[in-house]
Amino acid sequence: MEQNVFQVIWFVLWGVLWIGYFVLDGFDLGAGVLLPKLASNETERRIVYNAIGPFWDANEVWLITAGGATFAAFPKAYAIMFSGLYSALLLLLFCLIFRGVAIEFRGKQNDAGWRSKWDLVFVASSLVATLLLGVAFANIFRGLPIDEKGIIRGGLLYLLNPYGLLGGVFFVVMFAVHGALWVAYRSTGALYHRAKGWVLKLWPVEAVLAVLFLLVSFRSTSLWNNYFKHPFLFVFPIVAVVALILIPILVKRDSALWAWISSALFIVGAASWGLAGLFPNLLPSTLSPKNSLTVFNSSSSLLTLKVMTVVAFVFVPIMLCYKFWVYKTFSGKLTEETVYGEDAY
Repeated sequence: MEQNVFQVIWFVLWGVLWIGYFVLDGFDLGAGVLLPKLASNETERRIVYNAIGPFWDANEVWLITAGGATFAAFPKAYAIMFSGLYSALLLLLFCLIFRGVAIEFRGKQNDAGWRSKWDLVFVASSLVATLLLGVAFANIFRGLPIDEKGIIRGGLLYLLNPYGLLGGVFFVVMFAVHGALWVAYRSTGALYHRAKGWVLKLWPVEAVLAVLFLLVSFRSTSLWNNYFKHPFLFVFPIVAVVALILIPILVKRDSALWAWISSALFIVGAASWGLAGLFPNLLPSTLSPKNSLTVFNSSSSLLTLKVMTVVAFVFVPIMLCYKFWVYKTFSGKLTEETVYGEDAY
């Protein structure tokens, strides 16, 4: 019984880490996807880069921590996922590497051609990484062909099924809206109005994709089963719907920060909906429910979970305080003077 409690605690913490990653790295991935549409000149491109510059690498710490938590708390699920989905995860890793290199290398030479090439790398890697994240989680929600030996009988092409691609496109649009709102919050003038305009253009697409994903999930997954058993879980999709509706209202009122917070709450609600529906599974099997990896059959020992819990409750608040300080310190409006400074990207 005690071990079950810690297994559930670590499923919740695992989910919180992934949700934190989607909310925080989501806006800089989205800004990368929309860079060609948001920025019309070099100054505006620099503003976009500097809008995410102090945050993007720290945001990816959430991804590393989520992966580390999977390895430590649910090692069997980690081993099967990283062996069976090796190609997809390696491609995601390369995208994140090239994206970071593009951000850092772009300004190393004062040459338009040099900057243009790294802009292309930045946009392409942001787009593919976002698409892969959506495809991956949609397939986890749907289930993977895991046999009795714990081998996933499918590779990258298997993941590119209609439901997986729907999840990928949904992530791209959701993060693009999130990123445009962040750029609007950090910018002024023409760039601010252009970012607002793209939010209002993409929001109807985001809303349609959200509804479509929820409906298709009813047919393609078992996520809704937990909701019919435990109706209080409907708080997650309700939060997502309310937050989504508020986005265009707040944008039209020129409340870019509150609109971004509303977008963040939408991501929190949508991701929580999926994870709550997934429980107790981590990697459900489409071949047989007996082959599914759950929080109960793939976790570490009770001692390991206890030690990790103590470490998490000590260091996670410290990390959150640091994140709060960083965002408070570096989240002001950006101007032409600040983005051409010595320390700017």
